[in-house]
Order: sequence, then C-alpha cells, then structure tokens
Amino acid sequence: MFHFDNSYARLPDRFYASVYPEPVEGPVLLKFNEALARELGVEADYSDPARLAAIFAGNVVPSGAMPLAMAYAGHQFGNFVPQLGDGRAILLGEVVDNQGRRRDIQLKGAGPTPFSRRGDGRAALGPVLREYIVSEAMHALNIPATRALAAVATGEAVQREQVMPGAVFVRVAASHVRVGTFQYFAARGDNDGVRTLADYVIERHYPQLKDEANPYAALLQAVASRQAELIAGWMGIGFIHGVMNTDNMTISGETIDFGPCAFLDEYDPMKVFSSIDQMGRYAYRNQPGIGQWNMARLAECLLPLLDADEEKAVEVANTVLKTFGERFQAAWISVFRQKIGLRTEAEGDGDLVQELLGVMKDGGADFTLAFLRLADCAEGRTAAFLDLFADPVAAAGWLAKWRERLAVEEGPEKERAAAMRLVNPAVIPRNHRIEEAISAALVGDLSLFQRLLQALEKPFEERPEFAVYTDPPKMDQRVTQTFCGT
Repeated sequence: MFHFDNSYARLPDRFYASVYPEPVEGPVLLKFNEALARELGVEADYSDPARLAAIFAGNVVPSGAMPLAMAYAGHQFGNFVPQLGDGRAILLGEVVDNQGRRRDIQLKGAGPTPFSRRGDGRAALGPVLREYIVSEAMHALNIPATRALAAVATGEAVQREQVMPGAVFVRVAASHVRVGTFQYFAARGDNDGVRTLADYVIERHYPQLKDEANPYAALLQAVASRQAELIAGWMGIGFIHGVMNTDNMTISGETIDFGPCAFLDEYDPMKVFSSIDQMGRYAYRNQPGIGQWNMARLAECLLPLLDADEEKAVEVANTVLKTFGERFQAAWISVFRQKIGLRTEAEGDGDLVQELLGVMKDGGADFTLAFLRLADCAEGRTAAFLDLFADPVAAAGWLAKWRERLAVEEGPEKERAAAMRLVNPAVIPRNHRIEEAISAALVGDLSLFQRLLQALEKPFEERPEFAVYTDPPKMDQRVTQTFCGT
C-alpha cells in the first residue's frame, strides 16, 4: 500500500520508542482523501473501505512500516516540560511522494505509547473531524500545514469530560520534528543528540545549507524565516493557533496541531478562543512575538553548535532572532498589501493597513468579509463594505485615504479587484460551522461535515451553492471557546 522509506527510524534509539498501534473494535472509514493518497503514491483498493479502515485505524500494519512514537519536550504556556513525546500518535513511516518530497504518515488516536503519561492514547471523534476540516482548509488557503489523509471511527468510546465516540486521524506532514524535539536532547545535555538531529533536519528539509560556512546558524535562520512567513500567513486569514507551545511548532514550517484553533469573526487583535489560554498568551496579536520566543528556545538548543565560544554563539543567535522580527514585518506587510490591492510599495502602507484594522475593530466588522468586500470597492461598489461597520462614516473616511493611495498606481480596476479576490477568501472554516458539523457527526450525520469540506475546497470563489458558508455567525451561533480535545 505504502512505499515506505523510514529515515527517522534509522536515527539512534533514544530519538523514539518503537510501538505498535492497539487494534480497535469496529473501525469504519469516515473520510478518505483520495486525491492526497494518489499524490503520496498510495497503492490501494479504494473501493474497499473496510480494508482501508483497518489500516488507518491501526488494526493492520502495512508492510514496510516501522511504527514509533517520537520523543520531544516543550514549553507549554511558558512552562518547560522535559519529556512529552507522542502520547497518542504513532508514526507509521515515511513515503516519498510523486513530487519527490518526503512525507510522514502518522496515526493520531491509535493507542497508548511510552509517552502517554497515564493517558489512553485515543482520540475523540470531534477533535479528529476538527483537525481534518482545518488542515485541509489551510491547504486550500495556501497556508503551509499538515494534511488529512483519513478519518476513521473506532467503534469504541473514549472518556473525556463525558463519554465520546472514538476515532483515529491519519496525518501527513513534511516531518513531525518540532522545536521541542531539539529541547528534549538539549535538556539532557545531549549535545551529540542535538547535532545528530540538526544534521538530520538539514539533510531532510534544508539540504542547500550543507555547504554553508556555519550550517547550524544557517539552519536557525532558515527555520526562523519560515516561521515568520507562516505566522504572517496566519494573520492574513485571521487564524489563531491557540496553543503555540514549542512542541507544536514544526522545524519544517508547517502549521501543526489544530486543537483549540479558531478563526476571527469580527476583528479583535486580542481575541482568544482556547479554553486553556486563560491569560491570552496566544491571542491573535501575540502570535508573532510568541513565534520569536519559540525561535529563541530553538536557538538556546543550538548554541553549542553555533560556536565553541559561548559568547560568540549567543551573538550569532541574537542576530538571527533580530532578523525574525524584520522578516515577519516584511512578510506581514506583503500579505496585507496584497489584501488591500496594492501592487507597489510606499512608505505609510503599514499605517494604512493598521488604520483599516482599527476601523474594523471599532466598527465590529467581520475580518474575512471586510477584505472580501473591499475588492468590490476596487470596482466602485462600496455599499456592501460599508454595511459591515457599526460606524460607516469612519469606514468611508478610510476608503478615501485608500483611494488616494491607489491613485498613484496603474492598472485597470477589474484587474486589481481580481487580484484581491485571489488572496481574500470568501469561505473560511468558521467556528460555528465546524461545531455544527461536529455536533451532527456525533449523532451519526456526516452530511454537514462533507458539505463544509466541499465549501472549503475553493475558498477564494464565491459559489452561490455555498453562500451560507460566507456568513458570519448570528448571535445565537457564536462560538466563544474552543477546546484542545486531548
């Protein structure tokens, strides 16, 4: 089925624990991403859902797999935990896809591992469907993210705050190496482990760095740049990760772990949805700063590799960390220039964007719809945009400044509007639609889940048949908290 080539399993034993999935009672295939499977070179009888369910639930381990749970540590809400690891995830193995990219195939919810910390190693149906929806939505929105290959019901119940139906999520990633993976070895004073991991990451993700004068400094720079660009992308679609712990930040630059994540409805820079983020550490506005903080933790791990002289190593690390802020700002203004239809760069563009965001906050405007309807304004139609604001006068004032800025640019209005619609989605996985789909699935109705996925396949198109998915929630539909699901 899979053509495995398992490079991580060839690392020293202390990098992971070998563990097999624990079979479940009655696996049923809920969703299979056939297009992704073909991309991965998966050879299977797609017409045999029972066989697929058995494999994706972990009841049948395919030939060539070397199942393992990865070891890692992490800062969770600022507090360091020296050993976390895959407590409910098992890496089946790696494949090289049709484009020559190495990809991990991982089962989430396939049973306990040595890192489960008294947990059952299982996953509930709700979080599995949430991760499926959001990961595929992020991919369609052109945000680097892990992918969803399948979701399987286990036929067994799991005990959380209440008894829930169990499920397994099959995740595909460029790799599952995290900042916390480096922290695991650094916390033990295992500099050889840090070096081995760094060499592995360079070979797998950044092979162009092998000939650099200081490949480890170049690695830190490359990871920081990818994270800065990733977070700028999040900000552009109003995404709030919700749990930016160092064990949830990949070295590859993909978005990973969609537990308490959420998307902005009305714009509020301090918005928090995660029920476990009591202090707003991971609020929308705070994400760039946390990204830089996480990179500082990675830099600490790499210090022994950066230079034999500790002072020089710290100087190298600080230089890279400074560039994170610069790279983020450049990526952020690039994202938002496109969103407001600017083709050229001019001093004051950042202020123009910030003023719009301020007017949106004061006017209670929906984040996604404000930018979508701004594309209409590029063609002279302003009514729908202004209707989004409690104070349309302030919004109209901003439009006047925006038009002054556009006046120095060239190009037809229709081309500008079309370009804006390529970067401003009409459909996002709104929190109330996700909850609606999950609630229906918990009573056996997967139709809303399937329909939401269809709406999210082409997020930049306003398709009449999916018009309801562009609407913000009514007051009685609002979701104010999201949950981790572990």
